[in-house]
Amino acid sequence: IIDKQTRLLDFLDELGFPTSKRTLCKNYREVEDFCLQIEQERYTIPYDIDGIVIKVNSLEDQKKLGWTAKSPKWAIAYKFKPEEKETVLESVSFQVGRTGAVTPVANLKPVLISGSTVSHATLHNADEIKRLDLHYSDTVLVVKSGEIIPKITGVDIKSRFMIGDKVEFISNCPECGSNLVRYEGEAAHYCPNENACPPQIKGKMEHFVSRKAMNIDGLGSETINLLYQNGLLHNIADIYELRIPDLSRLERLGMKSAYNIKDGVEKSKQVPFER
Repeated sequence: IIDKQTRLLDFLDELGFPTSKRTLCKNYREVEDFCLQIEQERYTIPYDIDGIVIKVNSLEDQKKLGWTAKSPKWAIAYKFKPEEKETVLESVSFQVGRTGAVTPVANLKPVLISGSTVSHATLHNADEIKRLDLHYSDTVLVVKSGEIIPKITGVDIKSRFMIGDKVEFISNCPECGSNLVRYEGEAAHYCPNENACPPQIKGKMEHFVSRKAMNIDGLGSETINLLYQNGLLHNIADIYELRIPDLSRLERLGMKSAYNIKDGVEKSKQVPFER
């Protein structure tokens, strides 16, 4: 009879299925000790982990404890502190999104963090740059927020022996040159030139054709960029004016792709109004 979580996992072992490292704890102290032990050993384990799941062992007690709408009441996750590495800030670039928000991005000397190479990290906004007091060539501390998104958490001031220029937020859009604005109560700076700023125009079209919106097959970001560069798309309405002869003559498309795009556009006319 399998009446315990440990017995269930032992049975899976007997059947030849791979299972994760585990232990049975009798009290809170043993749970804490195991968490600290695995946190120290995490990089010697032959697979990536970002924490431990602590579970009630009795399957009967699990049933009694039950569930919330989203998670069991008999289990809880213990997340490890993200791995932190030092690297060098080489430059800062500024990206314009579809809403016109301008996001600064740190370009870093590549460093291996949590199993992947990181060379870029978001700096969020002007306030974050000011808070970090960033200078070019600074040695910065980088973590992966949630083990996924690279983030600069601080600067090693002691390593500043030849200080670079202070990082300043730009005053003009890097794409169209318009003066940036910052609205009251907003942290971000915006490019107000929404009808002539290329990243905003293309970003709005990409959002419009996405799966959760009009779901137009064949119009990915690369294709939209190609059509924009060739003067076939200037705004969202132009999507419904695309012609097969114009599409088929473009490099990397051809007749079959042209028909697929046109078919996707026609099907999008049946998408529910709320989408």
